[in-house]
Amino acid sequence: MSFFISDAMAEGGQAAAGFGGGLEGLLPLVLLFVVFYFLLIRPQQKKAKEHKKLVQSIGKGTEVVTYGGLAGKIRSLDDNFVDLEIADNVVVKVERQTISRELPKGTLKGTAE
Repeated sequence: MSFFISDAMAEGGQAAAGFGGGLEGLLPLVLLFVVFYFLLIRPQQKKAKEHKKLVQSIGKGTEVVTYGGLAGKIRSLDDNFVDLEIADNVVVKVERQTISRELPKGTLKGTAE
């Protein structure tokens, strides 16, 4: 019993808001998912695809850097592991998936040819 708004108008306003509220309430969630997809999910999938392509394309003699920071030249490789020469006569075995990037040829002058 308000003095400024009649009871009939107040009831009609609530009923109209309740009818369209479901679609309007869902719209921000859909919009949030679209933003997350384009800002987070899609770039992460693209980066994973590029890393998989890099890991498959490396070969003997390629100069690489691992995620742990080791830089060296690949001496031999199999399906899961790589023998990486990080200095003269110093060879370490690392997992193939830990290779983060390929270096241009001739970057590592200290390793044996």
